[in-house]
Amino acid sequence: MSGRAPASAIATVCILAATTAVTAQRQGAGPYSKQRVSFTTDGLTLVGFLFKPAGAGPFPALIWNHGSEQSPGVGPQFDTVAGIFVPAGYVVFAPVRRGHGLSEGMYIGDQVQRARQLQGALAAQQLLVHLHETEQLDDQLAGLDYVKRLPYVDTNRLVVAGCSYGGIQTLLAAERGAGFKAAIAISPAAESWNGNRFLQDRLVRAVRNVDMPVMILQPPKDASLEPIRVLGAELTRAGKRHVDKIYPATGPLDEQMHCFGGAKGMHVWAADAVAFLGDVIH
Repeated sequence: MSGRAPASAIATVCILAATTAVTAQRQGAGPYSKQRVSFTTDGLTLVGFLFKPAGAGPFPALIWNHGSEQSPGVGPQFDTVAGIFVPAGYVVFAPVRRGHGLSEGMYIGDQVQRARQLQGALAAQQLLVHLHETEQLDDQLAGLDYVKRLPYVDTNRLVVAGCSYGGIQTLLAAERGAGFKAAIAISPAAESWNGNRFLQDRLVRAVRNVDMPVMILQPPKDASLEPIRVLGAELTRAGKRHVDKIYPATGPLDEQMHCFGGAKGMHVWAADAVAFLGDVIH
């Protein structure tokens, strides 16, 4: 279904786009910069948010994949992710995929909804998978290509993470390889899993093909816990190095829900994620 050229073959990376670096202080780790930048793929101009530790580097880098929310850059999500990983020494880049926020192109939610209205549920489910493994993945990998060209990034220490739709993107990128050394998928496909056998089969195939350590994390009251159960079992069956964790039902109720309630609940998994990367990235 994919049949597309890799994003690195079609993406044109642009010079830092028009924003002023903002200096921030997080978790006592010293100042770091935040910039909104632009890059292109498939003739579309996309935006992304770049966070860099103080100093010359070279630094490992983490690509953060947002979910299905249409305006992921408006809330605290990206700053909170940076507050976890930049103090650990990572450049963090959050590419905003087409149709989301200020990125050009069609929003995936609108495309899937239109297919459902015109062609029915099965067509919408198949389109969701197709878009994730083609243009959505192209956008992510174009963002990765941008990061690889930054002079202060160590391209031998690249990792990928994300939640919900971003968890889907994380697993598809891990399957592709693309220079990544580890992947952290949070609530991957949890809201889309039930009833979509096309997505289930695609993600099983993805984890079967990965060649890097993978961490899968889910909160106890996620929309579905089948992703971690099924994908974790497949990783075990395939002999892949992986960590799976369903967190206990403690703390505020919203932090036990999908994606740990977003930025508010990222503290739940932060230490585990940083420790995992510390174990597998050298």
